Amino acid sequence: MWLQILINKYPKLLTSQIKKNLGMREDEKIKWFSPLEKDDYAEYRDQSFIDLLGVKLERVPLNDFWPKRGPQWDALGKSDSGELFLIEAKSHISEMISNVRAKIDSKKKIQKSLEKTKEFLNGRPEVDWSIRFYQYTNRLAHLYLLRELNKLPAYLVFIYFISDEDQKGPKTIDEWKGALKLLHSYLGIGRHKLKKFTTEVFIDINSIRALERLNSKN
Repeated sequence: MWLQILINKYPKLLTSQIKKNLGMREDEKIKWFSPLEKDDYAEYRDQSFIDLLGVKLERVPLNDFWPKRGPQWDALGKSDSGELFLIEAKSHISEMISNVRAKIDSKKKIQKSLEKTKEFLNGRPEVDWSIRFYQYTNRLAHLYLLRELNKLPAYLVFIYFISDEDQKGPKTIDEWKGALKLLHSYLGIGRHKLKKFTTEVFIDINSIRALERLNSKN
């Protein structure tokens, strides 16, 4: 819900932080393709997210890398200069924990691509990327697919909401950073080859609530 509000009503709150974190020009604009109110806040996955971004995977097709029913992106955007933004958003720490759920053939393809990604990023070889933090690692794998294998200007943005009381989420940035430090340490990817193409954005829900109250008065 908060991401839907952010993208549709207060996109500058998000884009300003992304541009600052990635060192983008101040006048650069990001157009958000999802989740849009006019499309019933649809989220996209598989070939539909590639098509929505208006690009082609000419070197390594998505089907060769990942089976159907892959990651469903919380938001997708593209800058004026053609940079692609894949968004994964979370409001509580327990969301970070997940395991792969797929049939045998699909699981084999997933594990093969995760292993390739892990090797490229010099992750801990003994750690199985298909368990525990799978939702995080499969997003990294797709960044690897777009950025490294297909040479597309893709960025992976992790949005971490603060003060989501309904979800009993973290109340401070430090809580999120502590959990992320553990995740990175476990995977062995504190610093990696795709690090400069990823960023973490922390959004306090209270700032969105304040904007909502202000708009309701006007």
